[in-house]
Amino acid sequence: MDQYSILVKPHVTEKTMNLIDNNNELAFVVNRKASKAQIKKAFETRFEEDVVRVNTHITPKGVKLAYIKLVEDGKAEDVAVKMGVF
Repeated sequence: MDQYSILVKPHVTEKTMNLIDNNNELAFVVNRKASKAQIKKAFETRFEEDVVRVNTHITPKGVKLAYIKLVEDGKAEDVAVKMGVF
């Protein structure tokens, strides 16, 4: 699986916008078959940022979400601006 098939799209809601500001975390819709290690590697390769941890959650609709916490404070906002979220 390549990095572009693992990270499908950013997940933007009011909750995830608060996570960017308060917890230095980003949320992505990811491929359901991707592991946490694959998600971490794909994110680090694609955005060239270090990741502390990856938490995943499968919604009742069957969509897999990944919450990615970054090492440096404020970097989540920079990545969000690069992606065009803001």
